[in-house]
Amino acid sequence: MLLDTASLYFRAYFGVPDSVRAPDGTPVNAVRGLLDFIDRLVKDHRPDHMVACMDADWRPQWRVELIPTYKAHRVAEETAEGPDTEEVPDTLSPQVPVIEEVLDALGIARVGVAGYEADDVIGTYTARATGPVDIVTGDRDLYQLVDDARGVRVLYPVKGVGTLHLTDEATLREKYGVDGRGYADLALLRGDPSDGLPGVAGVGEKTAAKLLAEFGDLAGIQAAVDDPRAKLTPSQRKRLTEARPYLAVAPKVVRVADDVPLPDVGTALPHAPRDAATLDRLAARWGLGGSLQRLLTTLTA
Repeated sequence: MLLDTASLYFRAYFGVPDSVRAPDGTPVNAVRGLLDFIDRLVKDHRPDHMVACMDADWRPQWRVELIPTYKAHRVAEETAEGPDTEEVPDTLSPQVPVIEEVLDALGIARVGVAGYEADDVIGTYTARATGPVDIVTGDRDLYQLVDDARGVRVLYPVKGVGTLHLTDEATLREKYGVDGRGYADLALLRGDPSDGLPGVAGVGEKTAAKLLAEFGDLAGIQAAVDDPRAKLTPSQRKRLTEARPYLAVAPKVVRVADDVPLPDVGTALPHAPRDAATLDRLAARWGLGGSLQRLLTTLTA
């Protein structure tokens, strides 16, 4: 089970009231909400391995060099060296280091790699997996990894993690008309304002799906642009031609990496805390109460 950790703690932050606080009054709604998420996931799905995948760089420079608008609207502060600072709620940022400490003390593998997003870490673990993989994320970009033949599916939280939408290839075909491999092509053609991806002008989700159904993949669509016999309307041909500079670089930006240099860490789900003394200290300092106790009970069961 691979957790898109930032996606989940953002959902926890907005789903759990900020009246949930530490003894000193500091909000810990994201911390406790994430612990409750993980508890529910372990109870319901019983994974053998779990990795909390992290954004060591939420906006990698190699992606920005290809598409400068990539996530540009989320930048709170540009940094000359290292990742730009992402705009996040004031009371969420201080909770992230607490989340990291708690995961480490529990012994749940936490992996982020410099120069890469959590999506890329997830993509690489998925590529290396020899058995089924469940990806837990609120980010539809990871639908591109869905692969029935390999047992790779996405668990998409609809409400908390009590309700998860299980996304397999049948789901993708029904909703988008593509399989996992085709989803990245659909996404880059359609564009995504939330990620600063312009897409192809005049090509929305339905048109992108029709083009992919007709021509197979992005390469097939681009070949059709040069084929006067291909069934493209004049406006589609014109817009796809004008979008060629974007389409030349978009695949590298949109497709998750599968060759991240992952650290050698144990990923087995722990049955006891790695550092019980530190966990006790964190529980008292941050008032983690029932959320942490429930997860510990589930892990040791």
